[in-house]
Amino acid sequence: MTYVMSDLHGMYDKFIAMLEKINFSASDELFIIGDIIDRGERPVDILEYVMDKPNITVLLGNHEVMASDFLHRLTAEITKENINSVDEDFLIELSIYKRNGGATTMKQLRALPPDKRKKILDFIDSLYAYEAIDIGDKTFILVHAGLGNFRKDKKISQYALYELLELRPDYERQYFDDDSVYIVSGHTPTKLISGKCEIYHSHNNIVIDCGAAFGGKLACLRLEDMAEFYV
Repeated sequence: MTYVMSDLHGMYDKFIAMLEKINFSASDELFIIGDIIDRGERPVDILEYVMDKPNITVLLGNHEVMASDFLHRLTAEITKENINSVDEDFLIELSIYKRNGGATTMKQLRALPPDKRKKILDFIDSLYAYEAIDIGDKTFILVHAGLGNFRKDKKISQYALYELLELRPDYERQYFDDDSVYIVSGHTPTKLISGKCEIYHSHNNIVIDCGAAFGGKLACLRLEDMAEFYV
């Protein structure tokens, strides 16, 4: 079976509980479409769990992109060049990142030995921004936020990271004429769309961020039959 989750945001216990609930096994496949890190207390624990699993694919979220530069610079060897790069703009951006939940990721990562820290940073840097998979007669485009600045003649490889990971689409618009193509995204808590912490379906858009880090639920969607699971 093929499962999709998003926006774990350091909620390690909920993540493990979800794997147990769906009876996730080596014969299954899981896609996590961004924002594993920040906010919750155990973001690095989730990264360490998923990074060596061949049947778990992690895609970029805006939090992974936001964190990458800061984490590399803050954990790098102290040199004159590194010190000079810590200017006022960097400190302002760092403060914004910390306010957006980055403090927990920074704290947990810096507590690791250098070799483990490097392995995790390399893993984050290796992530892709989207995935398209075929299940039966359906095609699912998996992407963190959606297809921002959409055009029908625009190939997905032509989208900028900001368009895929930050811009919120129009969930009431069907983006493809082909009824068998679905866009599965996270990024926007469904409570802000429908008022409910439940997976949102509309016009071949499926939104699965149910606000686990904000007192909502962690959601998981099984693509073969559209079964929904919540923790």
